[in-house]
Amino acid sequence: MRRADGERDGRFISTREHRRFVEFAEAVRKHRYIGLCYGPAGVGKTLSARRYTRWHIAEERIVGWGPEVKVSEAQVGAAVSRTRSVLYTPIVSGPVGELRRELPRLMERVEWAIQRHLTPLGDTVYISSRWRSRYVELVIIDEAERLSNNALEWVRDLFDRNGIGLILIGMPGIEKRLSRYPQLYSRVGFAHHYRPLGPEELAFVLTRRWRELGLDLDDADFTDAQAVAAIVRITGGNFRLVQRLFVQIERVLKINGLTSITDEVVEAARSTLVIGAT
Repeated sequence: MRRADGERDGRFISTREHRRFVEFAEAVRKHRYIGLCYGPAGVGKTLSARRYTRWHIAEERIVGWGPEVKVSEAQVGAAVSRTRSVLYTPIVSGPVGELRRELPRLMERVEWAIQRHLTPLGDTVYISSRWRSRYVELVIIDEAERLSNNALEWVRDLFDRNGIGLILIGMPGIEKRLSRYPQLYSRVGFAHHYRPLGPEELAFVLTRRWRELGLDLDDADFTDAQAVAAIVRITGGNFRLVQRLFVQIERVLKINGLTSITDEVVEAARSTLVIGAT
């Protein structure tokens, strides 16, 4: 089961970009358009999509759907009823048949969970090959660049037949690829460029991370300022790199019995990561 960075340790920070993504998703869902979300790897696109769809709560039961699942039906129903959305990640080089099986299956299970939440004693939802969604209002497809041409055409048909909103998430350039398919691209109503953390937000995130380690970040302290400068230089505001770097910073502090984050600690933490040139 896929876990986005920031979920492994149960911590999540609502950044400005996340709030912009929520506004974007709500607009696509309300107006039933196709929306494009694109941005560099690691900036938080997947994490925002998982939080918006409540997939961090629902995925275990919606995808797993077995007796060993720990999350209750009531929890999942309450979660997915809030946004009435489905999150799907296609497999690499997967056939269109896989998409045609798995995505409707997820939609069916979310439909069922929402109905059970709204009408616990109601009839079960019947899903046929000509099914039109009753409760699901938005489908989000992550890693959309994995979709083949035939898969994109099938997704467009799903959008047309069900009257739902659709968001395709991918790397920069996906909007150019989709522009070559007029029937699909003409239905795009919204686009969201997901950017790295800005200076103020990065400072806010770092303050939170310092506190989680039991430390205080002091702007007037030269040592803290040096450490922050090193983190900014190394991560460039990339949310995933910040998360990964702090896992190693915490490890370096514990191993060496240190009580403050210095630029030497940051560089030692960086040396354990494969993040390219800085």
